[in-house]
Amino acid sequence: MPSIQSTLGEEEGIAEELAESQRQISIAEFFEKNKHMLGFDSGARALVTAVKEAVDNALDATEEAGIKPDIYVEIDDAGDYYTLVVEDNGPGITKEQLPKVFGKLLYGSRFHAREQSRGQQGIGISAAVLYSQLTSGKPAKITSKTEGGTEQYFELIIDTDENEPEIKDESDTPPAGKHVNDTHGTRIELEMEANMRARQQLQRYIKHTAVVNPHARIEYREPSMDEPQHFRRADRAELPAETEEIRPHPHGVELGTVLKMLASTDSHSVSGFVQEEFTRVGRKTADSILDNFRDRHLGREAAWRPPQSHEKSDLARAVANAVSNKSADATATFGDEVAEAVTARNRVAHSELVEIVAETAESVGDDHGETFGDTVREKAVEAAWSELTDERTSDLYELVDKATSTRKDDETVHGLAERLAKRFEKGRERDRATHDEVREYVDRAADQTEEYDDATIGDTARENVVMEVWNTMVTVPDEVPKVREFVDDRDMSSDLLESMKDTDIISPPTNCLSPITDELVEAGLRKEYDADFYAASTRDADVHGGDPFIVEAGIAYGGELDEDGKAEVLRFANRVPLVYQRGACATTDVVKSIGWRNYNLSQPGGSGIPNGPAVIMVHVASTNVPFTSESKDAIANVPEIEDEIELAIREAARELKSYLNKRKSLEKRKKKQNVIASILPEMAEKLADVTDQSKPQYEDALARIMNNVLVEREVEDGTVRLSVENNTSTNASPEITDIVSAQPQNLSDGATAVDMDGEWFVKWSPTVESGDEAVLEYEVDGEAEFDVSVEGIEDPKLTVNQ
Repeated sequence: MPSIQSTLGEEEGIAEELAESQRQISIAEFFEKNKHMLGFDSGARALVTAVKEAVDNALDATEEAGIKPDIYVEIDDAGDYYTLVVEDNGPGITKEQLPKVFGKLLYGSRFHAREQSRGQQGIGISAAVLYSQLTSGKPAKITSKTEGGTEQYFELIIDTDENEPEIKDESDTPPAGKHVNDTHGTRIELEMEANMRARQQLQRYIKHTAVVNPHARIEYREPSMDEPQHFRRADRAELPAETEEIRPHPHGVELGTVLKMLASTDSHSVSGFVQEEFTRVGRKTADSILDNFRDRHLGREAAWRPPQSHEKSDLARAVANAVSNKSADATATFGDEVAEAVTARNRVAHSELVEIVAETAESVGDDHGETFGDTVREKAVEAAWSELTDERTSDLYELVDKATSTRKDDETVHGLAERLAKRFEKGRERDRATHDEVREYVDRAADQTEEYDDATIGDTARENVVMEVWNTMVTVPDEVPKVREFVDDRDMSSDLLESMKDTDIISPPTNCLSPITDELVEAGLRKEYDADFYAASTRDADVHGGDPFIVEAGIAYGGELDEDGKAEVLRFANRVPLVYQRGACATTDVVKSIGWRNYNLSQPGGSGIPNGPAVIMVHVASTNVPFTSESKDAIANVPEIEDEIELAIREAARELKSYLNKRKSLEKRKKKQNVIASILPEMAEKLADVTDQSKPQYEDALARIMNNVLVEREVEDGTVRLSVENNTSTNASPEITDIVSAQPQNLSDGATAVDMDGEWFVKWSPTVESGDEAVLEYEVDGEAEFDVSVEGIEDPKLTVNQ
């Protein structure tokens, strides 16, 4: 049976009929049928995604305006649907732009900007509006107020056929309950088909957003709550550092982009183009790129060894014989000086020979009052080049012998060198060749050697010969074509792109990134997790595909964290929590691959998420985070990013290991101290019974046996003596506060007293060397009560006798 396609042309008008059914599909229409691609694939997940997109927009808007974010999120059960309200204290949106921001997909200000941002495509919030209208049939209700302006209220939907906003209502006076509750800001209200089955993910998203944005204040309310949850700002948490847009990096562009840039640049020269259009390219780097382009596109010139010293006269004679119509003295001098300059070099290429002859012609011509013109110079170069290339085989023999195994016999090496010399002789003029051409020369010469000399020359030997020959060749001095010649020449532009990638160029600048910083990573964890230990690390910037990125990690341990089950892994990208697809994320893969037993955490089987009361946080900041899908739920497995994630986690984990080792050591010490403390009183009593003496004081002995810091107070005739005896092996710097019910007087140097509602706080911070003692004295009138507090010394290493 013939296919439908094979019969289409038999019926008149079929092609025209098919053509009439073809039409352009708008992006809104596409996502209307493929909303799962954006994270709206179920009622539960759709609600989480809508909250995420609205909160991300609010954070971006406030930060760009230099305003510390105050964000209100409310979810309400409206019967058949759920209502979502998100309000911020941002700068507001102008009346002209508001409908497009919320009612047009792929409309935004960040897509072309190479700097860190939460969103780029301009899809997120408009996709939430689209989902809302699809499931409830109701428009989005948006109120916005700019500084000093009036409130603007819109009810709108998206015309999916045209991907344009369709305004259903517009007013300068919002209805009751739809106002912005600040002097400026934006409020969006969406009604949608959803459910609260993902309540845990919702609450986790809000909490994690507060962790990774410690400068923000968030209020969150949902139907099950009697009171809203409040997530406070961390103390001293400032706005993220402002980012600056950067130009593309040469190592991260593709051929189509380069062609487009070449067509639109104002530069005429390639050197100017790469310096003006790319970041990190200065004059020196541009020169390296051009040299690499010459090598790749124009090829290099073979450089040959000059004649030996005893053969210098033959070269001088050949050059002199090429000169005519000059005096004998000038001609002989010219030949001698060319020969001298050539033989002084290790190797000489044709372009270098031209330069030598030109310089010698000028010098000798000035000395003898004669002119060595272009014709004379050309003949001299030709004669000298003939002498230089007369022994290509012996020259190449040395290179082949060096590059191949010692097992190659002399006949094989000589045969390969001789055939390779013929390839150069028959090749391009001036012994020019690209790297690919050199490889072809070597392969053909090796194949013939294997065929005729019954030898074996493997791939490794061939590659080594290519490398040896190529490294002796020199870059040609030819002018690089102008930019206009690259525009329509795909092959030449491809060579330019590869030349940029071959050039060592420093990583892109990082002022386009705004990391949280390790200090605020720790502050965010402290704010939302009640733990005993916190550690954080921020790595130096690295680059992937021309895009800079920074990885940060944090760990919280112990305290009120769940002892049972696995550690909690927090994943972030550009300050946004990643809620779904945990198993498909590079962050999760790296956490699982680390041997957590080395850091004193339980890890059954030696791989996987560790067990115990721990939170492991990873943040990736980049101008272009490589997500696995449009919904931006997981980071792709990019080796460079995975390596940095692992290093960041390990930096924080090393601090955790030290903490756990120290805690374990202190627990052992405490057990030992408790045993000794229980034995010493019995020993003192036994000793008193045996010696028939009073029971000896044993409190100080405990401190000395355990090598503790001993703090003692003695009071005699109104004089208070507070001593610190250091029995440890290192210096001790305790912070001592003695609370006294009577006013202290005549304090020793280094101590201060502060009156606090009738009690005096005597503060003292001595540094006591190992085996030494420090004493504080002061006086009180009459009876007084004392209570000492010691900070800076772990309890198991401290003994206090008051």
